[in-house]
Amino acid sequence: MGKRHDELTERTGEAKNITMQAVHALILCAFVVIAIRGPASADPAPEEADQNARVTEVPFATSARTHWAFQPVNRIAPPAVKDTRGLKTPVDHFILALLEAKGVPPATSATKEELIRRATFDLIGLPPTLSEIDAFSKDTSTDAYANLIDRLLASPHYGERWGRHWLDVARFAETDGFEHDAVRFHAWRYRDYVVQSFNADKPYDRFIKEQLAGDELYPDEPEALIATAFNLLGPDMVDSADQIQRRLNRLNDMTDTAASAFLGLTMGCARCHDHKFEPLSQKDYYRFQAFFTPATFRDDLPAPRREELAAHQSALLKYSQLTLKEQEEIAAIEAPYRQKIFEQKLAKLSPEAQAAHKTPPAERTTEQVNQIQETAALVEVMEKEMLNAMSKEDRARHKTAKEALAKYPKPSPLPMTMALQKAKGKLAKTFILARGDYNRPSDEVQPGFPAVLGESQISNLKFQIGEQSAHRATAILRTTLAEWIASPNNPLTARVMVNRIWQHHFGRGLVPTPSDFGLKGERPSHPELLDWLASEFVARGWSVKEMHKFLLLSSVYQQSSRASEEALERDPENRLYSRWQRKRLEGEVIRDSLLAISRELNRQIGGPGVFPAIPEDVFKGSRGWTVSKNAAEHNRRSIYIFARRNLRFPFLEVFDAPDSNLTCPDRPRSTSAPQSLTLLNADEVMTASEVTAARLTSEAGTNAARVTLAYRLILGRGPSEKEQAIAGSFLQNAPLSELCRALFNLNAFVYVD
Repeated sequence: MGKRHDELTERTGEAKNITMQAVHALILCAFVVIAIRGPASADPAPEEADQNARVTEVPFATSARTHWAFQPVNRIAPPAVKDTRGLKTPVDHFILALLEAKGVPPATSATKEELIRRATFDLIGLPPTLSEIDAFSKDTSTDAYANLIDRLLASPHYGERWGRHWLDVARFAETDGFEHDAVRFHAWRYRDYVVQSFNADKPYDRFIKEQLAGDELYPDEPEALIATAFNLLGPDMVDSADQIQRRLNRLNDMTDTAASAFLGLTMGCARCHDHKFEPLSQKDYYRFQAFFTPATFRDDLPAPRREELAAHQSALLKYSQLTLKEQEEIAAIEAPYRQKIFEQKLAKLSPEAQAAHKTPPAERTTEQVNQIQETAALVEVMEKEMLNAMSKEDRARHKTAKEALAKYPKPSPLPMTMALQKAKGKLAKTFILARGDYNRPSDEVQPGFPAVLGESQISNLKFQIGEQSAHRATAILRTTLAEWIASPNNPLTARVMVNRIWQHHFGRGLVPTPSDFGLKGERPSHPELLDWLASEFVARGWSVKEMHKFLLLSSVYQQSSRASEEALERDPENRLYSRWQRKRLEGEVIRDSLLAISRELNRQIGGPGVFPAIPEDVFKGSRGWTVSKNAAEHNRRSIYIFARRNLRFPFLEVFDAPDSNLTCPDRPRSTSAPQSLTLLNADEVMTASEVTAARLTSEAGTNAARVTLAYRLILGRGPSEKEQAIAGSFLQNAPLSELCRALFNLNAFVYVD
């Protein structure tokens, strides 16, 4: 009784603390809201609020409109510094000026071994080889380090490393999620598009335009069509009983993701009401969504190159001519059964969906076209269903005709992709939805941009009107959105992207909230540097690779991760960049490094996702994890592991792989017991230890030589005298594979200095 009383007292105390914290948080929120919008009058009744939403444009406080991120990029000259000895690029001026102002000394330079390991992991996500380390260490030329960066940026593995960063932001996955988690058979093409785009150093403004409006801007380029899959990567409840809500959910997802990925804005809260913390109204939200509303969502759109299309059409024509008799016979047998089953399935859909399917194609509205696309899987008639329904005689005739047809080789199918498709037909309208409920539409809105960022009226938007009438117009709404976002004059776009690049090189963005540049996000630690980099990014043609090189050549990047006592005291969290920020490798990089060091890595680039073996108890009861038959596929780079929403690859999940149901601008960095257990016991580590031990035995003749080689292979450096002695003593009672396993568990392997 006494124990339970103590527990109750303790929990009650905790509850009081939580309650007080909640009260304080609410008070703070109230002050923030007042600061943004000014004091509010008494809340109206819901009906009154809905009416108000129809007629009012919420005024924002001056402080919100003058927020730093909404102002034009302002490039200033790099500041002067007292100590100019270590300056290498303008970046160093900005960092050192603040360090001097705060009285914090910068760290010394990193060693060559540290630099090559750091740069190699940062740019290609793999450890440097022994020959690469030796060559760089011996190269005493002044451009040795610049040449190293150029070599890494030219590597085809660069796109895999930096493509993975973007896939986090794009919430990439190859399944729908939810209960059935159905496979998206063509989603991998978007992943390959991203890898290829980074490898080709595609200008970032073009990268934006292709993903938002590739089908409109570059209709003859398959890669641009594939790029629009960005908008469809979010989770999708395909079998939802409410297909209108399903489409709205997808529109909400692409609205929120486009705003956060490209603009660093958190617009989601404005879906149901004016944003409580940002100068974004509900009207702003639906204006922004209106750019996407007319689009058709496709999961299986052909995306061939011109030569592929021509060859396919020729082969298909020949095949059709050869098999005309057989195909007509099969179609005649199937027709009555197909129609009956289709009508049975159609009857289960909503009245709106039924009407869409029954409307002649030339008369369908955009909403009806979208409904047909989104319910196609629900009314699709499978051959097995028809066979089960057929009479015995028809089934026999069908089998004979099919066997005759099978004698002719069928042309290979065209490559397919998920994609948005340009709106055709009567354009869908967009309404403000009270509380985000499609059953409560308010005012119709036209496409437009957030008012806080400037002009949002429809008069300035571009349309391409078809020859027949405005009702049959083909809109290029997303082109307008893409051009506005990718404009050099947009105050957010370049800032957001250079901050993402900085974040992955230095461990934390100049703005620590990389997808939230609004009022509730953190302010930049070095605002002048951020603006200077943003303007430089645009001036250099939006080249991501040039920005990499520019940052990596700076003294700031080349600092040691070891800090002086003075720096630790005055800059304990390294907010001033007084040293290089030590970083833990991501799960993908750890796994890829295990494979690379053991020389088991399959470096093939691109293609459908692969299914390495995972523990049976992990996928037991789950659907869709059939281990790849080709064992070599198991050792592909981690970016190519099939990305299932409801079953993340265990090794990656334990090291904070992102939840692909949401955009992930910054991965968490947890420290947990399962991580240690994984590095000790996972099959990936055990196999790498054994294979690496065999390599050491074949390449080094003595235990001392094997210890040295093991340290160099796994840690990128030789052992100290103490480490050599300890390892030598360890090998007297343990196999070489156990030494390798121990080294794989060191922080020196998992972290980069």
